[in-house]
Amino acid sequence: MHASIAAIEYHLPDAVLTSAELAGFYPDWSVEKIESTTGIKTMHIAAPGECASDLAVQAARKLFDSGACSPSAIDFVLFCTQSPDYFAPASACVIQDRLGIGTSAAAMDFNLGCSGYVYGLGLAEALISSGQASNILLLTADTLTRFVHPKDKSVRLLFGDAGAATLLRAAEGSPSIGPFVYGTDGKGYANLIIPAGGMRQPCSRQEPEEVEDDLGNVRTNESMFMNGAAVFDFTVETVPSSIKKLLAKAGLDDSSIDLYVFHQAGKPILEYLRKRMRIPPEKFYVAMAHCGNTSSSTIPIALKHAMSEGRLPTGARVAVIGFGVGYSWAASLIRWP
Repeated sequence: MHASIAAIEYHLPDAVLTSAELAGFYPDWSVEKIESTTGIKTMHIAAPGECASDLAVQAARKLFDSGACSPSAIDFVLFCTQSPDYFAPASACVIQDRLGIGTSAAAMDFNLGCSGYVYGLGLAEALISSGQASNILLLTADTLTRFVHPKDKSVRLLFGDAGAATLLRAAEGSPSIGPFVYGTDGKGYANLIIPAGGMRQPCSRQEPEEVEDDLGNVRTNESMFMNGAAVFDFTVETVPSSIKKLLAKAGLDDSSIDLYVFHQAGKPILEYLRKRMRIPPEKFYVAMAHCGNTSSSTIPIALKHAMSEGRLPTGARVAVIGFGVGYSWAASLIRWP
């Protein structure tokens, strides 16, 4: 038995931040400049008190309401987030109870960002092919806007909040997900980081000090920091070589791929990668204008839109890759069921 994607749903918070509103905050950035530079028109912002688990639960309920599966059928919950409800317990345990999933089901969190969805696919395939699970609910959600300083346009113009739910079901026959290519380079950890808040550097009991960088961006040590140039260099070095390794591992060439769905990091980097890798525009899927960069949820959101548009017929071969914080990356092939 092997894992097969049976359904995908996602949920966006109600509050919307538009490019026009962002342009009002940054007079030197027009609406046209924001949309052409980032590829984003709107992003969704979690409400006060709304957590990543809430977004994941809403996405899962949409999936159950679609008739794809009942909560009682789930025997494993995987939750990928970098903004959990608590240090302890795992948010997946809370989600299991809220969704009415049986107590015989396993539930666990794993802490990854932009590569997390593909890691989740790998975990699901391993659990199903080893006979440990038959119906896996893979959830991804983050409320990264909580860590974005309003005066730091280097990240405020990119990140939105979202949750996604993917049902992975045991199926007979050849694997429809895989092979996998993974990678980690912890030397780059400080280039995309929220410095304070963990045990290494707890949050201050006092108001954190604001610091302005050379580009006029303001943040504190409790805010997200991104070294955009370094992350760009890492991405353009890692993604093409990882896809090349993936195709070699599968014994395929690029003509065998029907659709490429990359982590939706931002319009400039995606277009640079597409051109560098000589991927035809009709084979390269982008779906972030309505929600921005939603971390581990970008790939399932894009897959859901591609499904809705008829871009994923039965048997389509999709190359997916997530890359970013860590540095961490993961790539895989999906044979659409």
